[in-house]
Amino acid sequence: MATSLKNLSDYTSDHFIDISEKRFGLVVAEWNREITDTLAQGAYDTLLKHGAKPEHIFRNTVPGSFELTLGAQLLAQHDEIDAVICLGVVIQGETKHDDYICHAVASGITNVGLKFNKPVIFGLVTTNTLEQAWDRAGGKHGNKGVEGAVAAIHMLGF
Repeated sequence: MATSLKNLSDYTSDHFIDISEKRFGLVVAEWNREITDTLAQGAYDTLLKHGAKPEHIFRNTVPGSFELTLGAQLLAQHDEIDAVICLGVVIQGETKHDDYICHAVASGITNVGLKFNKPVIFGLVTTNTLEQAWDRAGGKHGNKGVEGAVAAIHMLGF
């Protein structure tokens, strides 16, 4: 569903499991850091709101969105990590770099989840403009980090 049709921060927690003993890895791209910090804060706050312990949430940074895949794999390989949430921003520029990065990250994150049989969440904001990115980082379309945390919790209860 297009973000313009649904707020990323709207969800129901009716069927959430107890996550008080679950451990979460956040992999956050440093590129567009002000936005990714906002996404990470949304994910962190949502996990806490639903029972995660602060000491069970591990934030790691990677240089850019392309590196989210390896960062996710390095966390997911640990048995004590139950879910990984990848957060980054790719804004279309004057070249086609965004197409290559987004495709590689989507495929890579999917493969990491399948390889380690645990939720590895795609929390990549992909927009045409900086304004659209902010709209998805706590703006009029909600926060993609909140959505990522919710997806992780849902998948842990699958």
